[in-house]
Amino acid sequence: MFEKISRMINIYKSKKKIVKKAKKIGNNIIINDKVKINNNTYFGSNVLLNGLTIRESGKVSIGSNISIAKGCLILTGNHNYQGAKLPYDEGNIYNDVVINDNVWIGQNVTILGGVSIGEGAIIQAGSVVAKDIPPLAIAGGNPAKPFKYREDKHYYDMKSKNSFFLFKHKKKYIINPYE
Repeated sequence: MFEKISRMINIYKSKKKIVKKAKKIGNNIIINDKVKINNNTYFGSNVLLNGLTIRESGKVSIGSNISIAKGCLILTGNHNYQGAKLPYDEGNIYNDVVINDNVWIGQNVTILGGVSIGEGAIIQAGSVVAKDIPPLAIAGGNPAKPFKYREDKHYYDMKSKNSFFLFKHKKKYIINPYE
């Protein structure tokens, strides 16, 4: 629970940094804007990053077929407010974040530590995800709450046919670490 803060990595300027520093990385990772990750980040395949900042050193698992819009902030750490000093002590508490497959995260979304976003979910722009979001939910607000769900028959039919949108960009923005 308590650990040292890891060094942040700006991968927008260097594809080699994400390959070297991420714990795991799949193919077809596209970076369109500034991205900062910690060295405890896991990526699936076919991930579109239009801007992302991961703060602190909690584990962040990002599945496959993920679209993250500009301004996404994932906060995996918090100060220890139950320690020996007020308002908090020098200790930090880290919580993991899981973003399951086929998730679309809108612009300027904040995701707090300890949260899991279910498969196929959509997070509305400007939302603050403070609690788990169930699979196929369309959620929004502060705190983000489901207000609608994807039609599950259609979703699972598309998934069974491997009908995934393949993110494309100029080669200089694409990471395929095993090529």
